[in-house]
This record gives sequence, structure tokens and C-alpha cells, in this order.
Amino acid sequence: MKKNMGSLDRIIRFIIAIIVGVLYLTNIISGTLGIVLLALAGIFVLTSLISFCPLYAPFGIKTCPIKEKE
Repeated sequence: MKKNMGSLDRIIRFIIAIIVGVLYLTNIISGTLGIVLLALAGIFVLTSLISFCPLYAPFGIKTCPIKEKE
């Protein structure tokens, strides 16, 4: 897997995951919506750590800087 996520994308996903986790732990969001958002937050953390988003691949989206060949 080649990296397809840039630093800003990774940071934003990680911050969103933290916010969702805190909202779930403080019972601001709960029930089915809370569980779905918590699962999405887990996916965000995982994709942030490996710098690869599987949804970007079929569309050819890359938010990481392009390295020029010399």
C-alpha cells in the first residue's frame, strides 16, 4: 500500500476521532448513533496511523505531497 494521505488530512481525522470519543464517553452522543460514530472514529484513527485511506484508492485521490523524480 502506498501512502495516499497527507499530514493535514491525518491530523484532522485524528482530532475528529478524539472529539467523537470524548463525546461518547461523556454521554453527549449515545445509542446507535454513538456506536456508529465510535466505529467511524476507530477507522479514522487506523487510517491516520497507516497513512492510507482505502476509499481514496479507487478514485485516485492523494492528499500527500508528490515526490518528484530526479
